[in-house]
Amino acid sequence: MSDTTEKNVKEETAPDPHGYATRGQQDEEVGIVNKGGQLHPDLKSRHMQMIAIGGAIGAGLFIGSGSALYKGGPAALVIGYLIVGVMLLFTMQSLAELAVLYPVNGAFYTYVVRFVDPSWGFAMGWDYAIAWLTVLPFELIAAGITIQFWRSDLNVAIWVTVFLVILALIQIFGVRGYGEVEFLLSMIKIAACTGFIILGIVINCGGVGDKGYLGAKYWYDPGAFQNGFNGFAGVFVVAAFAFGGTELVGLAAAESANPRRAVPMASKQVFFRIAFFYIINLFILGLILPSNDERLKNASGANSTFSPFVLAIQDAGIAALPSIFNAVITISVISVANSCTFGSTRTMQAMAERGMAPRFLSYVDKAGRPIWCVVIQLAFGLLGYIGVAENGLDVFTWLLSLSGLSYFFVWGSCCLSHIRFRLAWKSQGRDLREIPYRAPLGIWGSAIGLFLNFICLIATFYNALYPSPDSQPEAAAFFEQYLAAPIVIALYLFWKVWSGNWQMWVNLADIDLMAGARPLEIDEEDEIMEKKTWGNLPLRMLRAVF
Repeated sequence: MSDTTEKNVKEETAPDPHGYATRGQQDEEVGIVNKGGQLHPDLKSRHMQMIAIGGAIGAGLFIGSGSALYKGGPAALVIGYLIVGVMLLFTMQSLAELAVLYPVNGAFYTYVVRFVDPSWGFAMGWDYAIAWLTVLPFELIAAGITIQFWRSDLNVAIWVTVFLVILALIQIFGVRGYGEVEFLLSMIKIAACTGFIILGIVINCGGVGDKGYLGAKYWYDPGAFQNGFNGFAGVFVVAAFAFGGTELVGLAAAESANPRRAVPMASKQVFFRIAFFYIINLFILGLILPSNDERLKNASGANSTFSPFVLAIQDAGIAALPSIFNAVITISVISVANSCTFGSTRTMQAMAERGMAPRFLSYVDKAGRPIWCVVIQLAFGLLGYIGVAENGLDVFTWLLSLSGLSYFFVWGSCCLSHIRFRLAWKSQGRDLREIPYRAPLGIWGSAIGLFLNFICLIATFYNALYPSPDSQPEAAAFFEQYLAAPIVIALYLFWKVWSGNWQMWVNLADIDLMAGARPLEIDEEDEIMEKKTWGNLPLRMLRAVF
């Protein structure tokens, strides 16, 4: 790039005092063929921070962790969730760097198309959209089943209808409604997780219940690990489903009022919040509930009656608290359902703009809502009524097989996109100081994240073949866990054939690094990010957790 061009680009993208470019809110993105309306940047920093953690606390933590504890034992549970948490740390750092520089609609789908390969981007976009589309009816059923904890005489279909209507009403208020609801529900979930940690310590020390002091008793008997490597590998799919939604903060960048500040802050807090609200909770859970408890066999899907958190509280003999925690689970499930309507609609709308989805899906109304995408998402919610039918939940077992594994593909693709972006940035002679937010470990952090995603896919593949040490491979059991893989391959090959482009990668020299970019002036770098001083250390530590 010539000096004159370099100067012109910087003049066009000169930032305002808030660190955002002045050439307008329109994101100039490459490959747009069906330009829709403009999404509204109505999300504040507090919304972004709660989206980062709120989407990852739901049935996967409060219910699914029970089956993971039963299969792998308390040590495997903590280690498996910790590995996925570390992987997400690197993934979110790489995604934050890209989302701050390119706060464009579609986020990681758009980055994969631009920096990796359009066909792989097509596969990732639809895989991610389908995952959220199919999770919504499951979450609606899950919310209905949690109500049966109190009123088993009422048909679940009643609550599916109620919660679906609530979600439809939230959509009236657009992205601001999503942000406010997520903020409120996430605060409740965070308070519940904090409360359980305190209660778990009291139970473990013998302060409540008739079990006396427990300590690490259950780590010795029945043991820290169950079912060998098979049990350990089985934790990863459950963990992936539990953590799914953390990446939504990147998708929300295009609708953030100040992505340059909000996205890095939310992304940096993800790991610490995961460590606090996931790892510590699960560690405490493994101390107060034995992994060979037969009730944990049923701790899967939407069965909140067998939530390990509820079981641990019931065993302690606390009368009212199980009902309170079940209410928290209900709220968590509704929160994830709320995230479904955001994740799928924004992805489909971005794909439609690129001609990778039906054109009418690109439409955005004056209130900044992708109306037709919202209609399709809510229509998928009607599948929740299938769960009421006899053997209806078997349908959801197959539908959910599309979601858990999908997150590994998406997270790995985020890391790969960041690696390719950095290589193109260096290849085209750009200065790293122009990048508003840089991932602490740079390209190596993304390489570690990509490697851990690959390891998790291998472990999941092994567990799909051999769920237990004495099991034999079964086609139905395998595809219940690994169905997303052949679908991703089919989507990838479909777009290769459709587009006629059999090139493996986008050439580094051909990558347009400036379309939709918000780079820094070199001398502006130190003005944007918060200075790290001893004086603001306590505040930064507090932000890291809360």
